[in-house]
Amino acid sequence: MSHILSSVAWPYANGPRHIGHVAGFGVPSDVFSRYMRMAGHDVLMVSGTDEHGTPILVAADEEGVSARELADRNNRAIVEDLVALGLSYDLFTRTTAGNHYRVVQDMFRTVRDNGYMVQEITRSAISPSTGRTLPDRYIEGICPICGTPGARGDQCDTCGNQLDPTDLVNPRSRINGEIPEFVESTHWFLDLPALATALGAWLDEREASGTWRPNVIRFSQNILREIRPRAMTRDIDWGIPVPGWEDQPTKRLYVWFDAVIGYLSASIEWARRTGDPQAWRAWWNEPDALSYYFMGKDNIVFHSQIWPAELLGYNGQGDRGGAPGDLGALNLPTEVVSSEFLTMEGKKFSSSHGIVIYVRDFLTRYQADALRYFICAAGPETADADFTWAEFVRRTNGELVAGWGNLVNRTATMIHKRFGEIPRPAELHDVDRALLDAVEAGFVDVGGLIARHRQKAALAEVMRLVGEANKYIADTEPFKLKSEEDDPARRRLSTILHTLAQVVVDLNLMLSPFLPHAANDVDRVMGGAGDVAPMPEIREVDELDPEVLPEAFAGRTGYPIITGDYTAAPAWGRREVVVGTPVAKPSPVFVKLDESIVDEELSRYADQLPCR
Repeated sequence: MSHILSSVAWPYANGPRHIGHVAGFGVPSDVFSRYMRMAGHDVLMVSGTDEHGTPILVAADEEGVSARELADRNNRAIVEDLVALGLSYDLFTRTTAGNHYRVVQDMFRTVRDNGYMVQEITRSAISPSTGRTLPDRYIEGICPICGTPGARGDQCDTCGNQLDPTDLVNPRSRINGEIPEFVESTHWFLDLPALATALGAWLDEREASGTWRPNVIRFSQNILREIRPRAMTRDIDWGIPVPGWEDQPTKRLYVWFDAVIGYLSASIEWARRTGDPQAWRAWWNEPDALSYYFMGKDNIVFHSQIWPAELLGYNGQGDRGGAPGDLGALNLPTEVVSSEFLTMEGKKFSSSHGIVIYVRDFLTRYQADALRYFICAAGPETADADFTWAEFVRRTNGELVAGWGNLVNRTATMIHKRFGEIPRPAELHDVDRALLDAVEAGFVDVGGLIARHRQKAALAEVMRLVGEANKYIADTEPFKLKSEEDDPARRRLSTILHTLAQVVVDLNLMLSPFLPHAANDVDRVMGGAGDVAPMPEIREVDELDPEVLPEAFAGRTGYPIITGDYTAAPAWGRREVVVGTPVAKPSPVFVKLDESIVDEELSRYADQLPCR
């Protein structure tokens, strides 16, 4: 058994999340975490809402509310959406929690005291109309290296080089299109060159492991070539105060310095809330613990360079040496699991341009597991993928309903009508053994693929076995066999239906990391309690460290978290069905979609999508 940290990218709280977001960070991390728990590992899955930075202020101004009001509202909405999707967080919290402030400031002090924070005078981008600092990612222009328009102030996605806003040709604000002003300001910089040797050695070690996706390791090594100090503070009044600069209330820690520390602070908060404040150390201090970071590809740089550099600086493992702080030597990521982008009908998701399908809107009309299935079967695992309503309908009806749903319904219906309970088998024929053996072997194959983050291939293998089971029904024709007590065919019928019951239960366990809601429904169909996939819950909790929060949070006593008890999940492997288990008349687990919804859904986005 291993301690496995499942670190899930923090959704930004400037608005609700869309299905492109959860395709990158949410569903893949949940499939992995659920499987790893069933495989016997001690999993800690953590994340929360990222609530600092200028975009929060911009969105709040547009709505005429305070930044805190906006963050509180969006935090709760995101929590509700992720629970509805079935994401099994051990703790989903927020970066405006006092615990997070405390951990971030402790990290900063140690990295600074170890010599890896240096002060520099820099030119900060300011919005002429508001006087606020513009985040690097909110400035776009022409890349000075490859000449591509649309490069951001932190990096060019076309050539992969890191940039500063002052590097861009013809820089413009993404917020309102104005030309930013650049003013001199003193800031703390993370001295990445002093950590480059250690970073390079770590990346070389990760490449040698052969586990990282090729696009992630190549990108990470490329950005190391042009490494330079990166500003870790900003001229802004919404964020975590900078230790030592308490007399400068308009300077705050850069949101991307504090956000990645959330994986650590959430682990510590989880431990504190369990009553064992040191429990987090098993995932962060033990050398044998494994950690996997799930995100979209636009966040690779922060997880394969900035966050590892912060950890190395905290540990004192750069060129200047140093010693770890009170948290001890902290583990670097085992693997950065980055997905590519999900587009919508051929266009990039964009909330501001209306090219968006919000998770909440989607789940009001369709089953959560239909979305999870599409993401796992056709999502952006290693290449950009396109969500189309026609493909969503095709996969839902042709694979979930006609394939898996049909197998479950036919099996349960025949057992209910013929016996009323799972029958006792007689002697097995070769065709029965072949199917049972193939499905049992599937646990090894499917589990291995999930563990290596090849979820698309894993799901395809389960669905292949579903196809084999449906073929078994066609070949053995149990619907033609009689079940009267004195009929010789009864023994053969009972064997076939027992075999099908075992296969359905096995396949349901294999599918439970992908389709947890449906897994519980199928378990109930087959006479179970409907608890094979433990589900997350929303819990209202008290603030742990109210005294460290700024005045803007006065009066806030608590907030919602996502948590859950997932220890009841069955072990990964065959679970023998119990003869005599009652099986009632089943209801369909999946909803078949009418073809007309394609045109209905496309009409919602007619102004934004390409002509069809």
